[in-house]
Amino acid sequence: MSVTQTVSSPSGPRTSVRRAVAASTAGSTIEWYDFLLYGVVAAIVLPTVYFPESSAFAGILLSFSTFFVGFVARPLGAVVFGHLGDRVGRKKALVVTLMLMGVGTVGIGLIPGYDTIGVLAPLLLVLMRVLQGFGVGGEWSGAVLVAGESGRSTRQALLTSFPQASAMLGTSLATASVLVVGAVAGPEAFIDWAWRIPFLASAVLVVLGLWMRTGLTETTTFSEVRSRGKLERAPVVTAVRSHWREILLGMFLKVGEMAPVFIFVSFIYTYGKQAGGLSQNTLLISVAVAALISAVLTPVMGHLGDRLGPIRVYLIGAAAMAVEVLVYFPAISSGNQGVAVGVILVSLIPYALMFANEATILTGLFPPQVRYSGSSLAFNLAGIIGGGPAPLIASALYGATGSWALLSAYLLLAVLVGAAAALLIRRRNQLKEA
Repeated sequence: MSVTQTVSSPSGPRTSVRRAVAASTAGSTIEWYDFLLYGVVAAIVLPTVYFPESSAFAGILLSFSTFFVGFVARPLGAVVFGHLGDRVGRKKALVVTLMLMGVGTVGIGLIPGYDTIGVLAPLLLVLMRVLQGFGVGGEWSGAVLVAGESGRSTRQALLTSFPQASAMLGTSLATASVLVVGAVAGPEAFIDWAWRIPFLASAVLVVLGLWMRTGLTETTTFSEVRSRGKLERAPVVTAVRSHWREILLGMFLKVGEMAPVFIFVSFIYTYGKQAGGLSQNTLLISVAVAALISAVLTPVMGHLGDRLGPIRVYLIGAAAMAVEVLVYFPAISSGNQGVAVGVILVSLIPYALMFANEATILTGLFPPQVRYSGSSLAFNLAGIIGGGPAPLIASALYGATGSWALLSAYLLLAVLVGAAAALLIRRRNQLKEA
């Protein structure tokens, strides 16, 4: 049985499917905007505002440490919202995750700096980052399940690739907002107060997302499970007890693209300035355009996954990512601005091939009764070893050695881990079909 076939559900009315895809994609874009906006500002502003008594290098490390905190909180959100999504419904879980993310993001925009309230400032920053992580920990599975469980099983990769594209849409929106606010306010005002505007603007976006999501109906797959009385009393416990191998495979699959992408959209602001001599605006524009290119290509790669098989397309992306991580750092530090910008612009294309097909691969590992819980745990546990520590590890490696070689080796190892997990999942599926 193929992965896409394991996520089967009757075809709903076309307008209902379109609305489900649109609402899940729009809401996820807002949540990823909130979550990834922090990564942009962590490299540019937070060391000065919340860690002013540290050296420049230590301030960057501390700033990326608070970035990591959000990833630590994500598995907790996966547990809570996995239970809610498998017991009460996908839709209700998604409404709550969006509300939590909004509170955390607006809260970050309201926290005074270290000069005003002292050590309480970074402590509150960590608390708001935990709320963000908790919310986004339940977001991903809910969004892709609302899209995927409302349409035909033969179009799973395409349907779920739209909410998958929201990660890069959110990145592009977050980066563009920082660029625009910085250009209007000026460098000094941006560091002083204007950086808060993109965080506070999230309140408007969250209201829009809630309006779209509250009108959704429950997915056909969950409704069928509930009508047959097949709901699990403790879906998270069942997922961990009976599907721990699938959780581990999904986690390692996710690491393959997660470590590189958070280097490409966060650590680049440190490395690009220090090693490449690129201006902040050049980096912001380059990353925003790269993220937009990736977002546009993601549904294309999802459609390709339905045609060729999602694991095959993921592995093609992994091969392209391996090449990317080997040339990325030397190209940026080459001193040639055209080469540096060029490699940034294409850096997220391999990610699109991998990420577009992850949703159908990961959710296909689990039966409907524990699908929200199992896929959420796999997705968010990867953040602890993949995405969350990546900028912190990269900063430490580069700060200690000043060499790009270790950075490339670190990311290449992550890509190989993801490719190995994909091959094991394909072997698992072949054995089930035999």
